[in-house]
Amino acid sequence: MENEAPDRRKKGYMLRRAIADYGMGVMILGFGVFFLFAPKLGFNMNMDPTGRGLFSGLCLLYGGWRIYRGYKQNYFR
Repeated sequence: MENEAPDRRKKGYMLRRAIADYGMGVMILGFGVFFLFAPKLGFNMNMDPTGRGLFSGLCLLYGGWRIYRGYKQNYFR
């Protein structure tokens, strides 16, 4: 019984952390896609096209990393 409480607490922490990683990953990926296709969607941004492309690429990479980290759940290793 004593060992169940810390293990249960650890699993709860891992679940909350994975949900946060999935949520933030999807949101950051969405920003990356938005900035990538903003001119085609009719949004006029006062950004250099190269800078917008780099920013959207970074958002896509980091969003993908957050989703991967949520999938692996490698928080204690």
